[in-house]
Amino acid sequence: MRIAIGSPGNGALLKDAIEERLVEDERVSDLVDLSMPDITYPEVSFQVAQAVAEGWVDRGLLICGTGVGTAIAANKVPGVRAATAHDLITVRGSVENYDAQILCMGQNVIAAPAAWALIDVWLDLHHDPASSYGPKVGEIEAYEARLHS
Repeated sequence: MRIAIGSPGNGALLKDAIEERLVEDERVSDLVDLSMPDITYPEVSFQVAQAVAEGWVDRGLLICGTGVGTAIAANKVPGVRAATAHDLITVRGSVENYDAQILCMGQNVIAAPAAWALIDVWLDLHHDPASSYGPKVGEIEAYEARLHS
């Protein structure tokens, strides 16, 4: 799996801890860190989301203070679904039900070991378009297509 990761300064510690684990994970074939000194949370979110939308990567991870700002910004990129999640039920639902390609987390909300435990599960999750949520995701995609056509 190809993953883009990014954070502004207020998520750098957690991002660095997660990145260390991802580099060693055999499920990750390519890891691109789009963080830069002094990057804002909107800009890094747009960059990660654009990498997902354009197919350069399969998924993205964004980390800021709460995970909320990055999710809001990433969701502005057409074709992207970003979700903030700090628990197993929400992480699973974000991918399995809603086909979210980007996981957002907050350095001020979750410790690195707990974040890694969730990301470890996240790496193996897949959306089933034939599930009961498939048509609902399709409805979201159709609405977005109308907005951007």
